[in-house]
Amino acid sequence: MPATKTAKPPVFPTRIDLPSEDRTALIGLLNERLADTMDLYSQVKQAHWNVKGLNFFQLHELFDQLAGEVLPFVDQIAERATALGGTAMGTVRMAAGHSTLPEYPEAIDEQYHLIALIDRYAAFARNVRDAIDFEDHHHDRDTADLFTEIPRAADKHLWFLEAHLQSAPEA
Repeated sequence: MPATKTAKPPVFPTRIDLPSEDRTALIGLLNERLADTMDLYSQVKQAHWNVKGLNFFQLHELFDQLAGEVLPFVDQIAERATALGGTAMGTVRMAAGHSTLPEYPEAIDEQYHLIALIDRYAAFARNVRDAIDFEDHHHDRDTADLFTEIPRAADKHLWFLEAHLQSAPEA
């Protein structure tokens, strides 16, 4: 019999030396960040497909590169959730229903795409950084390490995006 939409997936036994309650909490957090990561990937691809303007080619290529660098994190987060005995909630529908990122606007102008992606990358990096403290509380250094690596990459992407809009330092 198929599970209902509100049913929580089971947590499978594992010999990973974390208490079951901690693993359950960590799996939930990993799935939250999985939804955000999948959503960020799709939003960057949305910008890649739809950007227009004088810098079309450069931004089209940049957005594709950024999306390609986000995708491995989807796999790493999902695999960590399953390694802890959980189920990765990784379909597009699941991600859409649980992402904390704002909906992507109907943008065409290159500057509007840049601003939209900057806002989403900043929120994404903040959410993952906030998860590090949660991981530390549950004594899972491996997941904390993953959640340290992800915002480092997101901050680099944020720098690449913001550089397109910066012209002079603030006074």
